[in-house]
Amino acid sequence: MAKKPLDTMTESMFYTMLALSCGPRCGIDIAQDISRLTDKRIILGPGTLYTILSKFLEVGYIRQVDLDGRKRTYEITDKGIGALNDELSRLRQCLSDAVHIHELEKEKTYGKQDSEDSDPALCPV
Repeated sequence: MAKKPLDTMTESMFYTMLALSCGPRCGIDIAQDISRLTDKRIILGPGTLYTILSKFLEVGYIRQVDLDGRKRTYEITDKGIGALNDELSRLRQCLSDAVHIHELEKEKTYGKQDSEDSDPALCPV
């Protein structure tokens, strides 16, 4: 089955949703929140941010709640909260998989793993 466009969020999309989950925000507030939250590891330019916001509006993850001149304020919808929770679950599973693979590799390296448990296909790293 083909994936839908927003089934897996990019890192910038994820942090945009995370910022909006804290309450209504305008674009500049979202960008500043993300920069602060990631210790400036992620800096969203206006082109990237407004492309993300446009996609989220289109699928109903967010809605515009205020317009003051050119300043638009957005809030996350119930559908957006569901999408954020789905992405959090996916990321938790990725982390769990990584920890599992790391533990298998550590056991293999230190000789604590039984030979029947050794499967090189389980550890592609």
